Amino acid sequence: MEQVNKYLSAAASAATVSAFLKALNNGDFEGAGELMDENVRFEGVLGSVEGRDEYVRQMSKMKLRYHVKKLLYDEDSVSVLYEIDMGGKNVLTAGWYEVHDGKITHIRVIFDPRPVLS
Repeated sequence: MEQVNKYLSAAASAATVSAFLKALNNGDFEGAGELMDENVRFEGVLGSVEGRDEYVRQMSKMKLRYHVKKLLYDEDSVSVLYEIDMGGKNVLTAGWYEVHDGKITHIRVIFDPRPVLS
């Protein structure tokens, strides 16, 4: 039974991250925020953010578009390989999302920033 519970937890974590990315793509920043822990931490190549409200505020200004290529998950972690449309430039990106109790608690994103800095 423990194995079944781990699988269900992993699938739920993947569903949370998928719904989060869909909400961002649809400009539903309130809906995206509901899937995040209040104290979420974001760490990226160009900066970091502490807290759901600040993350949502910044994301609403950027209006990025996520094109998911691959999503891998286990119980509390979801890794996503996606192309992100950053101002008309598609940038291959890897994201690592930690999910606890149905909420995203930590996001780490890596990509080569040269296309968006030039």
